Amino acid sequence: MDRIISVSLGELVLKGLNRRYFEDKLIKNMRRVISDLGEYNIYKEQGKIYIEGLESNREVAMKRLKKIFGLVYISPCIKVSTDMNEIKKAAVEMMKEEINDRKDITFKVETIRSDKRYPLKSPEISRQVGGYVLSEIEGLKVDVHKPDVFLYVDVKEFAYIYTRKEKAYGGLPIGTNGKGLLLLSGGIDSPVAGFLMAKRGVEIDCVHFHSYPFTSDRAEEKVLELARIVSLYTGPIKVFSINLLNIQKEINMNCPEDEMTILSRRFMMRIAERIAQKGGYQALITGENLGQVASQTIFSMDVINRSVELPILRPLVGMDKVDIIQWAKEIETYETSIQPFEDCCSIFLPKHPVTRPKAIDIEKSEEALDIEQLVTEALETMKITKIE
Repeated sequence: MDRIISVSLGELVLKGLNRRYFEDKLIKNMRRVISDLGEYNIYKEQGKIYIEGLESNREVAMKRLKKIFGLVYISPCIKVSTDMNEIKKAAVEMMKEEINDRKDITFKVETIRSDKRYPLKSPEISRQVGGYVLSEIEGLKVDVHKPDVFLYVDVKEFAYIYTRKEKAYGGLPIGTNGKGLLLLSGGIDSPVAGFLMAKRGVEIDCVHFHSYPFTSDRAEEKVLELARIVSLYTGPIKVFSINLLNIQKEINMNCPEDEMTILSRRFMMRIAERIAQKGGYQALITGENLGQVASQTIFSMDVINRSVELPILRPLVGMDKVDIIQWAKEIETYETSIQPFEDCCSIFLPKHPVTRPKAIDIEKSEEALDIEQLVTEALETMKITKIE
């Protein structure tokens, strides 16, 4: 009997002729998170991927693999030949481990016979395995409707027996849907936005805007910590840090106060686009949520969009705040996000920001600014941090 890990794929199985490309990306991402855990072998068999080896580090490997997008379920399995006696013995061993001396446990055997050449059909395999388990373990009962434990038997070239199906995040493997540059603030929303776009296969790097010395080093450290947490799901991340203070001062001196937020946001987009164009990113990503603040009305978003040519992806745009917070807690960014350090958006914050800006008015205000020069000077302040 071999102890292995089985992983089930989600929508990858629907990719047709492109499926191999997606699977290869997925396996590469899997290797990245388990490479330090010991010797192992990965192979594919009829819709699943299996990992042999890792021995004492199997639980650690499963915990890490749950953060790999493209996987739906992860299971510790016993792998045996398709001989029924071997299958029965493995089923008893797996059930004993699962119930762990608990009494009055109900179970049900579910069989998938992928190898249609196998002489027994799925119902017969389930009956034989279930009967043998009942005869070998006292205190068990069969319940085909609501069992305490499901005992799974997959019959392929080999037979795989398991009881646990640890749920993963699904989605698509990182790197299968291009590259996106996330505008990462210190708030709750943007880390979640980065996570959700990475879940759709987008490779993520970040740009962060600060107003040092009006914003502190601690605020910068908070953002880098958020990027580190997100990188547990996305892999290595680069964070481009830009000082926006000079731009904010120029806007404050030369433009209407109520337009401060919109004008600052347009500059952020322009700077992010420059970085994206140079780095080969196909889109910008933000944590904006429709109607949450003045700069996130549909009118504001329209005016902000007009400042750049790259698409701006807003995965949170239609979500309720409570749902965003739930995601932040799920991916463990919430506690860091709520730490009370200031960000650049709180500098020169207008008392009554415009909520229905018109592009013609904003563009008129920008005529008082040397946009090209300000963007160039801001880019000269850029600092790059690589998070592995």
